[in-house]
Amino acid sequence: MSPNTDENLALIESFKAYYRDIAKLNVDDMASLYHSEIVFKDPVHDLRGINELHSYMQNVSANVKRGRFEYLDQLVVPGKAYIKWNMYFEHSKLGSKVIVVRGMSHVEFSEKIHFHEDVYDMGALLYEHLPLLGGATRWLKARLSR
Repeated sequence: MSPNTDENLALIESFKAYYRDIAKLNVDDMASLYHSEIVFKDPVHDLRGINELHSYMQNVSANVKRGRFEYLDQLVVPGKAYIKWNMYFEHSKLGSKVIVVRGMSHVEFSEKIHFHEDVYDMGALLYEHLPLLGGATRWLKARLSR
């Protein structure tokens, strides 16, 4: 059985607060949000279990100089939510420029989150900011939009 609407909203607000500043992510608090058998997906990862997610998020927060989420919109229904966001971050390996990526998180839950998928443009996140691929990626995007 899914939690009632107030519990749904409380869990989603806790989720958003947890990720609000990814440079200061407290991975030890992850178990309060996520089920031990969490399935996490994004454009480059397909992780199973809290230990894999913990390791991944620990690595993410260690390499981000600054990072925050701006939450734009959400749809929360019993057992699932869709949250639209902008992510602003500086990565230690990508220079000092702030990168902005638009994306969406889909989470499914009962008492805790058991499924989390982040959807975003990998080109906007990474490829456009790499020395060799960046120019080619931007050119291709411009060419395709004509």
